[in-house]
Amino acid sequence: MRADLATTGSLQVAGIDLLLRRRSLVWYTVGMGLYALVVIALYPTFKDDTGLDDFASSSETMAALFGISGSLTSPVGWLNANIYSNFLPLVVLLVTVGYGGASLAGQNEDGTLGLLAAAPLSRRSVVLQKFTAMAALAVPVCVVTALCALVGRRFELTVGLGALTGTTIGVILLGVVFGALAMAIGAATGSRGAAVGITAAVAAAMYLLNSLAPVVNWLHPFRFASPFFYAIGDNQLEDGLRIGWAAVLLGMALVLLAAAVAAFRRLDVH
Repeated sequence: MRADLATTGSLQVAGIDLLLRRRSLVWYTVGMGLYALVVIALYPTFKDDTGLDDFASSSETMAALFGISGSLTSPVGWLNANIYSNFLPLVVLLVTVGYGGASLAGQNEDGTLGLLAAAPLSRRSVVLQKFTAMAALAVPVCVVTALCALVGRRFELTVGLGALTGTTIGVILLGVVFGALAMAIGAATGSRGAAVGITAAVAAAMYLLNSLAPVVNWLHPFRFASPFFYAIGDNQLEDGLRIGWAAVLLGMALVLLAAAVAAFRRLDVH
């Protein structure tokens, strides 16, 4: 009987959290989709503009900060520079890190986590269900953006379906990694502000590391320390996502999930 209650309750944990965030998720998804469509529709106007490539080649460091590498006027270069190397990961991180910070520490601060802790659920189950909800939150934005990218074929902007699918999975996993980091920090500190702030700082540092490594020689060997490299930094939109890189991201997420479970077991819930 207790197991049945635990199963039902754990499903409610994820379902309620997803329900509470449905409106913001819809707006994030619609906004990113509209932005992607505008970027794609503008491609025919700029695809023959050699000045863009001249700018990128003359200021490699500045271009790298925006995720620009190679030809900016190629389909892959255009999508990377305007969507996949910067804006899409940013929006996904806003969704997952925001939820990661609020899911444990935030609810503990506002007093609602105590009610959940009193239910016939193990703390491990609570964290697992919130982790599942967080992963689900990362999916709609990425999938809608990918569907918009497929529309690009009507605007002379074509990318491989396999590579696009792999990149989409990579961005989802990237969001899960940093969302899990926010959950772990929140469970360890009990502070939503610390969870979101520290995770945002780490994500910014990892983004810069991945972006600048190709043009700053001494940073090049350290690119493997950045989750961004495994998700979007190894030419995934053209070559696809390597299974090994997906495994690395998944491994990072699972390690951070285990850390969140361990920290939550010690958290003083009130």
